[in-house]
Amino acid sequence: MNITIAGAGYVGLITAVCLSRKGQNITLTDIDENKITMLQKQEAPIFENGLSEMLHEYGGKMIFTTVPEQAYGRADIVMLAVPTPDRRDGSANLKYLYEACGQVASHCAKGCLVVVKSTVPVGTCDKIEHFFNDRTLSGLFRVASNPEFLAQGTAIQDTLHPARIIIGAENEAVAQEVQEIYNGFNSDFVVTDRRSAEMIKYASNDFLAMKISYINEIANLCEIVGADVETVSLGMGLDPRIGQQYLRPGTGYGGSCFPKDTKALHWLARFHDYELKTIKATIEVNETQKIRLFKKAKKYYKSFKGVTIAVLGLAFKPGTDDLREAPSIEVIQLLAEEGAVIRAWDPATGNRFAKQYPDLAITCQSLDEALCGAELCLIMTEWDEVRSCKPEKFADLMKAPLVIDGRNCYTPHSFVNSGVLYDSIGRKAVK
Repeated sequence: MNITIAGAGYVGLITAVCLSRKGQNITLTDIDENKITMLQKQEAPIFENGLSEMLHEYGGKMIFTTVPEQAYGRADIVMLAVPTPDRRDGSANLKYLYEACGQVASHCAKGCLVVVKSTVPVGTCDKIEHFFNDRTLSGLFRVASNPEFLAQGTAIQDTLHPARIIIGAENEAVAQEVQEIYNGFNSDFVVTDRRSAEMIKYASNDFLAMKISYINEIANLCEIVGADVETVSLGMGLDPRIGQQYLRPGTGYGGSCFPKDTKALHWLARFHDYELKTIKATIEVNETQKIRLFKKAKKYYKSFKGVTIAVLGLAFKPGTDDLREAPSIEVIQLLAEEGAVIRAWDPATGNRFAKQYPDLAITCQSLDEALCGAELCLIMTEWDEVRSCKPEKFADLMKAPLVIDGRNCYTPHSFVNSGVLYDSIGRKAVK
């Protein structure tokens, strides 16, 4: 079958290379000509573990295009993986989704199966079906929901070895069409109606975000009462009803999914005159937690004017170059407003940060360069290079060795008698 994927972002591109690996005929289309040009050269436009290798191996079997006729003319299946960013009020912006649907309706004369992978409000697939029926012969286009559950940094493994594949369809024949896309995948299928499939996506992401906000609140309370959050989260996570994942305290969640998905579900509930109190609290806690390191640093410095500060890690998580909603950005902006001299380092997104925020910080090419002469170090992303640092490095390179670790990369015990004042999330500061 000929499968066209609309949108060459994280979801679309990862889905494309993984389905190509499984033997499907894949066309990937996007309105960004620079991105498509890179892909035609088998160059990855985003940083993701294993993606460059996958493109080198399977990119030659795929078609990359910005031309709608070429993208949709022969398509049996169109998978929509376009962005659905949040508006100011938190609702999902479906502009790009409907633009893609308009191109499909105009250029796929024979009709096709339209599979929505983008994260969309509940009921969107129903509206898309009406959209096609209003413009073409009724029934010419079938619409199904097939949400994705990949995580940046592990996206390829998540796609090739999914915990489950959700199919939302209004009849068995359409569900079977979607299931055939995943021939060769070893996964459980959950087949349901479209609205339930759309809700599964939001409910899943928002629950994980809620776990993050919950453990961050517990961590903050641990600091107040003298408990150790690492032991607390271990004791909690060993309960199989709770589990270990997403119980690591830190500076809050970021990226392209959790922030907008929590806002979108909160907005959707309010639109229907209902309030999801747990999601509202999740959002509020995360907004506060993102500047946790700034507040911690304030205990040690009344003013940051002229203080040289090393920021290790800019991406919202390791394994990606994504700066969207990254806690580091908000912290750096606050520090810069107070006149700090900021030396920032990230192995994946340093150059992108320098282009987007040229006046906020000095972008360093190495971790050592960022630390050299610093009076304060803030750890924002738990890259392997950061985790492998020894206390001696901070003591040797920094002018005044104060390390505030927003990702709990080290054990406090390792800093005892090191000459470094070490502070972290949910644990006692040591020196």
